[in-house]
Amino acid sequence: MPRSESRKLPAWLCAALWLAATAAQAEEPAYRFNAPIAVDKPAAFVQLPLPASAYGRSQQAALQDMRIVDAKGERVPFAILEPRLPEQKSSEQARDALLYPLPARPSPGGVWASPLEVTVQGDRISVKRTPAAAMTAPDARSAGWLIDTGERKKGEPPPQSLRLQWSGPAEFAAAFRFESSDDLRQWRGGGAGQLLAFASPGGPLTQPTVVLPAGSGRFVRLFWADAAAAPLVTGVKLIASQQSDVVLDPPSELTLAASAEPPGKTAPDEAAKRALHFDLGGVLPLVQVDLQLGTGTRVAPVRLQGRNNANEAWRELGSAVFYRLERGGEVSASPPLALRASTRYLRVLPDARAAALDAGATRLVVQAALASLVFATQGAAPYRLLAGAEKAAPSALPTATLVPALDDERARFGRATLGEWSEVSEVARAAEQQQQRAALRPWLLWAVLLAGVAGLAFMVWRLTRPATT
Repeated sequence: MPRSESRKLPAWLCAALWLAATAAQAEEPAYRFNAPIAVDKPAAFVQLPLPASAYGRSQQAALQDMRIVDAKGERVPFAILEPRLPEQKSSEQARDALLYPLPARPSPGGVWASPLEVTVQGDRISVKRTPAAAMTAPDARSAGWLIDTGERKKGEPPPQSLRLQWSGPAEFAAAFRFESSDDLRQWRGGGAGQLLAFASPGGPLTQPTVVLPAGSGRFVRLFWADAAAAPLVTGVKLIASQQSDVVLDPPSELTLAASAEPPGKTAPDEAAKRALHFDLGGVLPLVQVDLQLGTGTRVAPVRLQGRNNANEAWRELGSAVFYRLERGGEVSASPPLALRASTRYLRVLPDARAAALDAGATRLVVQAALASLVFATQGAAPYRLLAGAEKAAPSALPTATLVPALDDERARFGRATLGEWSEVSEVARAAEQQQQRAALRPWLLWAVLLAGVAGLAFMVWRLTRPATT
């Protein structure tokens, strides 16, 4: 028989190997955990907010080992919805300001007479019109206008512009300059501009805005370059624009008590003796954290550290001063700390110069941006969520593939909640055995290495032993 023929495998062995490879490829991954899905609001697409426990059951990054099945065990198409970023909303506040006509422009080097008198009493400013100004008609054509924007209330945004109103003419172009002052004595330049009005077939076109620079005073003195070309001003409004964030997907809040630090491969350090340890239950995407301290007045300067598993080294996440102050029956507390990090374990280390934290009375409050699943309600209900397969291929579809018109469809989403998790005992035992084998693997490798070294030493000894006759 030719040598090439002798190297061929038998046909039955090739077929067996092919079948074994095909079976290995077709083998379904073993999911360790599953939980029932209760559809509270039916729809074509149903949104399932994921609790923190889902992150704890997942064994792959970005929840890639999640799967939804129906009552027959068939796959149900789904996608992962990450929380949407807040949208910026602009709001405009308008209120009337007081308007006073200015007297004639003073000669060069002269002082412009004020139609108002100001009296300062502590933090309050009293304003009244002068006798001469009281005789001036409010709608008279004047060299300019003095505008009193009034006292700004606490928390009220400063005005960014003035919007002038006039009674005529229908078309004009009037250039102006303006100044501002806090007390009608010291004036600082504000800028220049032009008011415009044009008639058109589609309606009048106007430019009525005077943009105020940052730090403008309470009083604005506006005067025309040419009073004859100016309109008859009848009123003025203060315009304050404010930007605010609108939260589309609010984060989930978790309140946790301190727990013992789980044992790991890394040896405990000195910081662990005074630190408080918190287990979030899974690697959660955090938005902010807060410490709720015990009763009484307490100040706690701390450092925050995190890690994803017990065998990692701690990494620094941030620092803050949390406090709880009691003053005459009133209690004030520190604001939460904004913290953008993903971690499972949090360690709170008090400053060495501060008192230790009370583990029994201290609570950690975290805000986490947890994802949702959206799935098509096909197949036979009820549905179940599977998780905990380390080698499972990703099952989630791209969101645009599952829901092509997401923005339009989102308002029609149904709603579902996740029930209690259960564990498949066979998969759990297999996972534990695999961990045991992984723990023994280094020892087996060392044993093989030592055996190899011993065998090599024996061979060297045999080769170097003197020959006997």
